[in-house]
Amino acid sequence: MEIKPSTEGSVTTLALEGWLDTTSATELADAIDNIDDTCTELILDFAALEYISSSGLRQVVSAWKKMGGNLRVINVKPDVLQVFHMAGFDQRLNIS
Repeated sequence: MEIKPSTEGSVTTLALEGWLDTTSATELADAIDNIDDTCTELILDFAALEYISSSGLRQVVSAWKKMGGNLRVINVKPDVLQVFHMAGFDQRLNIS
């Protein structure tokens, strides 16, 4: 998986590409840990994300908690959205 970070003002975007699974979930955890303290909103851009596992879902929830709910997940493909739906996370997270 590849993570491309960008920051505009106090908003940080992490664009993920590939598979977010057990192997790559630690990469996302590290990227989230490295977000500057001035960040007030985190956007996870899933336009190029092909797959997400339960380990990946845990990292998304961890990011949501760290950001106090100020997290958006954008450009989610139908297959990935189905995983969020099956886990019930689509009811709590801001997904578009």
